[in-house]
Amino acid sequence: MSSETSRVVVTGATGNVGTSVVRGLCEDPRVEWVRGLARRRPGWTHEKAEWHTADLASERTDLAALLKGATAVVHLAWAFQPTHDPARTWRTNVLGSIRVFEAVAAAQVPVLVHASSVGAYSPGPKEDTVDESWPTHGWPDAAYCREKAYLERTLDTFTRDQPGIRVVRMRPAFLFKRESASQQRRIFGGRYLPGPLLRPGALPLLPDVPGLRVQVLHTEDAARAYQLALHADTAHGAFNLTAEPTVDTALLAELFHARPVRLPRTAARSAISAAWGLHLLPASPHLFDAVLRLPLMDCSRARAELGWRPERDAVEVVRESLAGLREGAGDETEPLRGRKAG
Repeated sequence: MSSETSRVVVTGATGNVGTSVVRGLCEDPRVEWVRGLARRRPGWTHEKAEWHTADLASERTDLAALLKGATAVVHLAWAFQPTHDPARTWRTNVLGSIRVFEAVAAAQVPVLVHASSVGAYSPGPKEDTVDESWPTHGWPDAAYCREKAYLERTLDTFTRDQPGIRVVRMRPAFLFKRESASQQRRIFGGRYLPGPLLRPGALPLLPDVPGLRVQVLHTEDAARAYQLALHADTAHGAFNLTAEPTVDTALLAELFHARPVRLPRTAARSAISAAWGLHLLPASPHLFDAVLRLPLMDCSRARAELGWRPERDAVEVVRESLAGLREGAGDETEPLRGRKAG
């Protein structure tokens, strides 16, 4: 572990993961200052934190100047919408990320921690787990997966060309916390998803779609892994991050006190596709296709090399997120603003 103090730039600092990472770093005595980059300044601050408004994909943004003096960059910035305009998300997510990587190289910042995702992985097993060597070609129809996979290839080249920069790629499962519930409703469920329905007993039946098994993780647990990776001088490459158990229809039916009812994949996809086509649902049917094919991850490497273990299990994560959705929970940043629906 490094004994030197760190000066950390965090992109996407006001989002789901960014708020947890910034707060954790501000409370870390090994961190001298944290520079948060975001499109809009938040409504909170800390004596160690400084905020800068920045559009990472814009040529008018001087990223090299924003990275000046940093010993590490944690790159979290990501746009999930508009799902109907993949060229726009490509500009923000891919071209913006490439500009960040180029600025890291130009400024010779010694550490880059990049937020990849389980979504970067190629289709894989649902009854077994894969480690970090599993191929990362994503699901090509889904913009989110396609963009995450492309950046994996970009970092392959970056790591080869910049041997003096320690590069860490975090590949977490789906990340939730109470404060991000309203944002995630807007991103995936849309404005018409009523919060009161998401309580035990409100839904007598729950669709059971074959293959719908996913992993989740509390955002605070993911942020802790980022923090550990920053200070671990030998940590490099990819790390899977997830909590147990796997979330499937049986687990959700138990939480909702509902009865699972088998629904064919084609019927579920048709309904999602129709709602997405009518702009009633932000989440695209292509992302639904990807979720059905994502592998389940093994995170032994993070436990062994970072000393990381999640403090909350998946059931706690889902319960907290559902409570946040019912309450319209949020935070003092524009992306996480709370809003109760229904």
